[in-house]
Amino acid sequence: MLIKLLILAVILVLAFGGGAKVAKLSGPKSLNFADRLLGGADDVQMLADGQPYGRGPRQQLDIWAPVGVSGPLPVVIFFYGGGWSSGERAEYGFVARALARQGFLTVVPDVRLAPKAHWPDFIEDGAAAFAWVRRHIESYGGDAGRIALMGHSAGAYNAAMLALDPQWLRRAGSDAAYVRGVAGLAGPYDFLPMEKGGSADIAMGRIRPASNTQPIGFVRPDAPPFWLASGLDDDVVRPRNSRALADALTNIGAPAIFAGFANMGHRAIVMALAQPFRGDGRVLHDAAEFLHAVTAPQPDNENGRTG
Repeated sequence: MLIKLLILAVILVLAFGGGAKVAKLSGPKSLNFADRLLGGADDVQMLADGQPYGRGPRQQLDIWAPVGVSGPLPVVIFFYGGGWSSGERAEYGFVARALARQGFLTVVPDVRLAPKAHWPDFIEDGAAAFAWVRRHIESYGGDAGRIALMGHSAGAYNAAMLALDPQWLRRAGSDAAYVRGVAGLAGPYDFLPMEKGGSADIAMGRIRPASNTQPIGFVRPDAPPFWLASGLDDDVVRPRNSRALADALTNIGAPAIFAGFANMGHRAIVMALAQPFRGDGRVLHDAAEFLHAVTAPQPDNENGRTG
């Protein structure tokens, strides 16, 4: 127990006291290690490690599942953040384990990143990953008719674009109608004008018109349900992004919920999914409740979804 507490102390320093550079380089990896150490892994299992969904070196995904739970299981595809310029799927096992323990077959894909890649490369990769999941997830015990999207920060942006702008999944040979819902954590959805030289500007600043890059510009009445969460202390991606998208969706007749979490910042809202920082479990509980609701079994419908 003493060793575990010492490791937890190191994680706290890296996450909150190590400076921006250390937090960026060591945060998710160290957090994932601490989560595995403190939370264990006997009740979850990795079914696929680096499964290709395309031909590129970053077009790979991991699949996690709960142990001893019979399927077919609802599926959550989680896109991590990192300003469209950083991140590795292996560092986000803590999210996959948290969701798997809630009964979801969890998929974590890598996508291409800036500065080598630019908009819409990462969206196209997300669409390709979704299309692969639709075709193959049943062989892993998942239900291809019960897929939801989830993401943090830039990953929440990617998830929102896939769900709101039908062209991306259509180009990948799939359909946005197959998205049962979107759970977004601290996502940028309405951020014009872009900060010169900032992460968004580097990833998509050359696109004209710039409005084509904004999820809020693609709201539609038949959008899937959205749960849009933000830490109220977030000064990186301000909560107004989630509020604005939730309001735009509800104003047009689409289901959306804004969830504001007090005393949480930009990193804390995803760190809350990891064992060392789970605390009162507000984020995981509310996200899982939403995801279970939107992926609940239902009869066949006109879009071809099945329960």
